Amino acid sequence: MKLGLLLGFWGEAGPPPRLLETVREAETLGYESVWTSEAFGSDALTPLAWVGAHTERMRLGTSIMQMAARAPAATAMAALSLDHLSGGRFVLGLGVSGPELVEGWYGQPFDPPLGRTRDYVEIVRRVLRRREPVECQGRHLSLPLPGGSGLGRPFLSMVRPLRPDLPILLAAEGPRNVALAREIADGWIATYYSPYRDAHYRAALAEGAARAGARATAEGFEIVATVPLIVDDDVEAAADRLRGLFARFIGGMGPRGRNFHYNAFVRMGYEEIATRVRDLWLEGRAEESAAAIPTAMIEQVALIGPAPKIRDELVEWRRSLPTTLLVHVTPEPAVLRQVAELVLDG
Repeated sequence: MKLGLLLGFWGEAGPPPRLLETVREAETLGYESVWTSEAFGSDALTPLAWVGAHTERMRLGTSIMQMAARAPAATAMAALSLDHLSGGRFVLGLGVSGPELVEGWYGQPFDPPLGRTRDYVEIVRRVLRRREPVECQGRHLSLPLPGGSGLGRPFLSMVRPLRPDLPILLAAEGPRNVALAREIADGWIATYYSPYRDAHYRAALAEGAARAGARATAEGFEIVATVPLIVDDDVEAAADRLRGLFARFIGGMGPRGRNFHYNAFVRMGYEEIATRVRDLWLEGRAEESAAAIPTAMIEQVALIGPAPKIRDELVEWRRSLPTTLLVHVTPEPAVLRQVAELVLDG
């Protein structure tokens, strides 16, 4: 199992302190990749280019770039540019986000995510393959634009991509999106993954792999699991550091019926707990919502507690599907080293 460092996106204060020192230390310790995110503040590409310029071996991934933020051709241009500058280290991680952000921040309609994702990835791949000027008539996205001025024409990228097969990973939570990732992408970014409750994910991946034209072999398909990891002798204290975050995602990332994170926990068998967390959050009772999350549920999708406990639990993670464990940890060198020793030396 490989180890990746998730930098995430910035908070109100801007870039985290000692950003470059943290990433350089992680590379020295054997972290194989570093990943950035975006929501509605800092973007994913600029920080990744910055840290990429100060590293030599680590792969540079986006977890995730929001598809609504850029036209597919613009995403392909950014990908090929960063791949050239980094010497072939870039990994393009994409996701659809949700209707609140797509419509509220980007001012775009939240099209059915399956169809839009399929069109988006196809256009990106055609730009990167650079076999002919790009034409694509999809159900949701088309090049050139139909019904425009009539002046649009197909273009061939001016720059020859360093890697026409640059890896594209899709973030997905629902079974249909996971199946789509297995069918058309080179990997899957799993946000809430449990090695103890993953039968529905295995079924979705098998469905996607069985589809005609499925892109990757089982050996070549990458699964990157984002996993909170907190080393603390007090398990409850470690869980407390995550309860508020989990409550915000389960309860606050969409209305009833449109929250993909809530649905992820329901599929794991936590419908009663997730519903209570969501309802309390939507009633404005954030502290009660967080308190309603049992430690046992957090332990299904996170690695928390004393180092020996985490080391024992990592045995089950290594037996499961992820090929990369993507951790978001505090930037102290001692913490980075301890996490590396737990994950890589086990």
